[in-house]
Amino acid sequence: MAGAIDFYFDFSSPYGYLAAEMIEELGQRCGRSVNWHPILLGVVFKTTGGQPLTMAPMKGPYSERDMRRSAAFYGVPFSMPSVFPIATQNPARAALWMQQKHPTHAKKFTLELFRAFFRGDRDISKLDVIGDIAAGLGYSGEEVIAATQTDDIKHQLKVDVEAAVAKGVFGAPFFIVDDEPFWGADRLPMMERWLTQGAWTY
Repeated sequence: MAGAIDFYFDFSSPYGYLAAEMIEELGQRCGRSVNWHPILLGVVFKTTGGQPLTMAPMKGPYSERDMRRSAAFYGVPFSMPSVFPIATQNPARAALWMQQKHPTHAKKFTLELFRAFFRGDRDISKLDVIGDIAAGLGYSGEEVIAATQTDDIKHQLKVDVEAAVAKGVFGAPFFIVDDEPFWGADRLPMMERWLTQGAWTY
């Protein structure tokens, strides 16, 4: 069986949101399953020296324009949140817990978190917002909120982020498939060709 696509994302990444909207259909077209990995760019940036695009001199205004343009290009609804960037520990922990406890609905929950932020302008760093989104999918909001504050889930996220960095994940969205890394939502067409037509020498 062909190997899975590993998809690394941060909830504060607009391009991560775009990728989240498209990656499952790409996986289906390529005959690959997709493993979703929440990471924390804040932790990654401590290793890379990076910073959020919107906070970088000159890149900021361009990046906001490109985020809107890219969303329109891909036909994905998008609205720049009024508060950006946000701390993403809480939604990342919630998504990780959902993967562990309710794996069949974890991707839907993750997408709903992304959509709440980049469509609904809801601050998903707030626990009550996360709980409300979980409740909308039929889960106990209180249970999900409580889970994000446990030592076990905090430790697991820390371990997962460290493992991602060890694999060379330096941004989001980031994909690894058959040991080949791809960074950015704009690399999805290249990755699809790589998987459907075969790898090429470079």
